[in-house]
Amino acid sequence: MDNIISAKNLMFYYSEPSEEEQDNGQEDNKVLVFEDLDLSIEKGSFTVILGHNGCGKSTFAKHTNAILLPCGGKVTAAGFDTADESRLFDIRKHIGMVFQNPDNQIVASVVEEDVAFALENMGVEPDEMRVRVDEALKAVGMYEYREHSPSQLSGGQKQRVAIAGIIAMKPDCIVLDEPTAMLDPAGRREVMKTVKRLNRENGVTIVLITHYMDEAAQADRVVVMDGGKVILDDTPSEVFSHVEKLREVGLDVPQSTQLMYLLRKNGRKDADTHIISEEECAVYLERLLLGN
Repeated sequence: MDNIISAKNLMFYYSEPSEEEQDNGQEDNKVLVFEDLDLSIEKGSFTVILGHNGCGKSTFAKHTNAILLPCGGKVTAAGFDTADESRLFDIRKHIGMVFQNPDNQIVASVVEEDVAFALENMGVEPDEMRVRVDEALKAVGMYEYREHSPSQLSGGQKQRVAIAGIIAMKPDCIVLDEPTAMLDPAGRREVMKTVKRLNRENGVTIVLITHYMDEAAQADRVVVMDGGKVILDDTPSEVFSHVEKLREVGLDVPQSTQLMYLLRKNGRKDADTHIISEEECAVYLERLLLGN
């Protein structure tokens, strides 16, 4: 399958001046994030990127649609070199981004006007704009709220409106940087349901950055980063089976996997740490209790 995003030998550093350097007018310190990162995202996939704060996952996300540019190496998005300024519009048309706080992305006082905002800037014809706005709001289950003020919506509803604004642009890929971090459990479920439907039914490539292991368990692929490097990259069940390695880098595993790990550690050799869902865990526990 073709890659929609590809980072090859990616190097990136932030410039951070010390107080002494600021006083003396010296050059900034370089805080290295990536030195030689290779990471590709397949078209049509649902990939989750995990890692503790400062591991580089959000920095990678910002490279996918040229918010940040490489200090070395190359990032290709939708077939375009992100360092090519003449292709910036094309890149952001194909690779949409949703951030943690929906309030930072909502700019209008009416829901449907907010979804139409980017389309107006793209010069989309009014009739086409009407169709796209309606389709996008229906896709995220927010059509009935199209004439509401965003201030009347819950956090989960606001995030779905933010996603609708990206969907209306018809991107091939949506990168979501911790979109559920500020939401309650109900809001998180709403957003995850929308994200999964976009991927499964519409073929939109999803790159999700999250701290929630239950969200990661729903993906096709999980990438774990630490210190600007990829340390695990596989299916969710395979990645989460490495319980101790994940703990070493400050990450948890789904509760079902944690239970299997503890059972195995206490003598149940048939307890499979590849189990990540509550349903699989329940089947195993039923068998265990029945003595099978």
